[in-house]
Amino acid sequence: MAFPKIGNLAPVFTLTNQSGEKVSLKDFRDKSNVVLYFYPKALTPGCTTQACGIRDSKSDYKNVGTVVLGVSPDPEAKLQRFIEKHELNFDLLSDEDHKIADKYGCWGLKKFMGKEYMGLIRTTFIIDKSGRLRHIIDKVKTKTHSEDVLSWIEENLG
Repeated sequence: MAFPKIGNLAPVFTLTNQSGEKVSLKDFRDKSNVVLYFYPKALTPGCTTQACGIRDSKSDYKNVGTVVLGVSPDPEAKLQRFIEKHELNFDLLSDEDHKIADKYGCWGLKKFMGKEYMGLIRTTFIIDKSGRLRHIIDKVKTKTHSEDVLSWIEENLG
């Protein structure tokens, strides 16, 4: 799989969030930038570090006119537990059949402890208010993810 091309319209999607409500990329068109970050599995250490960094930067995202959406192959109920356990303040979207991860080119072959398997590859996409893909972070550092994203947005979309 290949990533969508920077400068093109981002692939559209509609997924359900942790509460079973539908969320579409088009909901944010002409209203806010979107940080769409794909993470492998809710309630795991790296994903928790990444999500809590975003949670703690909520006002910074608001100040730069940006909404954050997390996407994983987890079911809605697990996403809800993740939000409750860590008091997350943004939507997590369920992509159980990984169709959206496929569209964004971040479902692929992974290696862990000598085994190969298909899974979600941690990747972040920054989409501007017009719905165009502006930046891709494919070497995500979970500890500094939020700062890295905010700094790019401030320099390029602010």
